[in-house]
Amino acid sequence: MEQTDVTRQLARWIVGLDADAIPDTVRQEGVRTFVNWFGCALGGASHETVDRALAAVRPFSGKASAQVIGRGDRLDALHAALVNGISSHVLDYDDTHLKTIIHPAGPVASAILAVSEGRAVSGKDFLTALIAGIEVECRIGNSVYPDHYDRGWHITGTAGVFGAAAATGRLLGLSEQQMTWALSLAATQASGLREMFGTMTKSFHPGRAAQNGAMAAFLAEADFDSSERGIEAPRGFANVLSTKQDYDEILGGLGQRWEAALNSYKPFACGIVIHPTIDGCQQLRERLPQDGGDIASVHLRTHPLVLELTGKKTPRTGLEGKFSVYHAAAVALLHGDGSPTAFTDAIVADPKVIALRDKVEAVADPAMPEDAVFIRIALADGRTIELDVPHAIGSIERPLSDEAISGKFRKQAALVVGEDKAERLLQTAWQIGSSADAASIAHDSAH
Repeated sequence: MEQTDVTRQLARWIVGLDADAIPDTVRQEGVRTFVNWFGCALGGASHETVDRALAAVRPFSGKASAQVIGRGDRLDALHAALVNGISSHVLDYDDTHLKTIIHPAGPVASAILAVSEGRAVSGKDFLTALIAGIEVECRIGNSVYPDHYDRGWHITGTAGVFGAAAATGRLLGLSEQQMTWALSLAATQASGLREMFGTMTKSFHPGRAAQNGAMAAFLAEADFDSSERGIEAPRGFANVLSTKQDYDEILGGLGQRWEAALNSYKPFACGIVIHPTIDGCQQLRERLPQDGGDIASVHLRTHPLVLELTGKKTPRTGLEGKFSVYHAAAVALLHGDGSPTAFTDAIVADPKVIALRDKVEAVADPAMPEDAVFIRIALADGRTIELDVPHAIGSIERPLSDEAISGKFRKQAALVVGEDKAERLLQTAWQIGSSADAASIAHDSAH
């Protein structure tokens, strides 16, 4: 039976969500999501991608009302949302909803932090909006995944715009009618192509989703009307951008089943599908000669998506290296590294890394789970060592602890704002839910 009011029912839920009805476990996951996102935005703040984005948008910024995280710049809220979204994703170190490979916080948190500046939004309201936005984007992602993703859409951009619209609209106090329009305005702006992976444009997707989602909410607040069926109509988002439409994934169990509770956090700064390989190679490194010279070959058996997404044999830049399982395996074996320093232009061009990378082969096995890998290393003396990784660290089965998220935050942020400020910002981020002015953390990050 055709669904005719998915967009409106979803809007009704967003507007009517009782903050006190959100389970404590979901709210705490929202805090973890924010801490991880803010650390990633700080870590990416000094990247040349952000430099170039700022150079492009500064001339067009309106009133300087919102902070660019970790920088000295202030822009209007919409451009700050764009740049902060770019910054939070450029290192590919951010959160992941593993069921859809959406990076949920980038579009949502980037939008609402910028919009919240100057409005004295409480931590409770901010966190409620963040959770609502993540819930919306992940449910919409579930409804079209994997067909939509397989067609070539970058689902963080296409689903993320809905999350940003929902969260911003929640902060603006939109009515049910206005929220319905906001979701449809988001639907008509849903975009992002997987062709762009390995370039600066990949991080543009969550930034643009943040900017476009916030714009959708502002337009709706001004009673700028739109379709009331932007998601489910025959020529709406789900039917135009996907061959799969499962609307029960959007509406089923709203308020009882929480996708926002299923977020995960990357231990490694690259495509999520490479994480099992890095995890396994780091473990095997302890059993190998440290210079890698005695390795004759490295064999990987992986899920097919690994080669589809990260099959670049000869990456030329650090950004391309994030999409090369061969490079990631070589660096993990040589240096035990999966952090941002493993994916710089210099390390991609390192002769020792290239020599070992050329010894890595990978085969796709449809029977392998996405978060698993089998690794076999042959040594020059004829010995072989093997390792089966059934679930990578950072997966739902092996989640990062609060301590690990804090450690990741410190390492990224200290390089940009120094250790003392990084520590202060970290403690503030963990207390975001009880803040009197949630957006003050953005101003405090200025550098």
